[in-house]
This record gives sequence, structure tokens and C-alpha cells, in this order.
Amino acid sequence: WVPVPPGRLVLQTLRSHDQYNTTIYGLDDRYRGVKGGRRVVFVNPADIEALGLKAGERVDLVSEWNDADGRLQERRAKDFQVISYSTPPGNAAAYYPETNPLVPLDHVAAKSNTPVSKAIVVRVEPASFAVAPGAREMPWWAG
Repeated sequence: WVPVPPGRLVLQTLRSHDQYNTTIYGLDDRYRGVKGGRRVVFVNPADIEALGLKAGERVDLVSEWNDADGRLQERRAKDFQVISYSTPPGNAAAYYPETNPLVPLDHVAAKSNTPVSKAIVVRVEPASFAVAPGAREMPWWAG
């Protein structure tokens, strides 16, 4: 499994109800009670408290990777809303393809050659850019 430094979460990527592979048919997810948006991150209530977050807060998800030269690189997926959800402690979940920027293209599983998008170590930070309160989220494919 992946080592997780203190203050970090393991993020898994998942699909919504209105999604087939990477094709998104709507902004609602009846499985998880999400309506009108996809830039959400599901976090265990205890982790929300431990990280000093609040449900509904806008955050950025930041992953760290070593490049080919061994230098630490950060990758950021901006402006996600924290949703209190019964994920296992230390774990979070968010939809893809919105979280694809967190994983470098060359980071793949050894046997399957698929992206390592099911266990991404992230830190959660206050959003560096937030949607104005009351504004409707623009679908990722419209912009």
C-alpha cells in the first residue's frame, strides 16, 4: 500500500451515477446525494475535524510526485467542496476526470499499465480560487 504522511489522505477516484467511464451525462449523483455539481470531495467526518476543515468549505487537492530527476513536483486540482461522508478514516473520494490532474501521465501500475488513480496521497488546502457563493458550477466540458 502507499505510505501516507501525517495530515494527508488517500484519495480514490470514482464515477457518479450519471457517468459511463469518462462520459458524463449529468451533474447529479443519486448514489451519494450530490446535486448540480461534481467538484466535491467526500471526507470522513473525523478527518474533516482533524484537518481543521468544515463541511461545505471549498478546497484544493494537492498531490506530490517525484519527477524523473527525483525533484518533488506538486499537482493541484482546484476548488472542490468538502462533503462529510462515511469514507474510511484517512481516506477521501472524488470524481474523475476532475481529479485526473493529480496524477502524472507516466505514473501507471506495473502490470496493467493503467493510471494509479485509485490511491493518490493528497493534502487538502483552502481553495486558491473559489466559485462565488450561489454561482452555478460550470461543467468541466463547457469551459
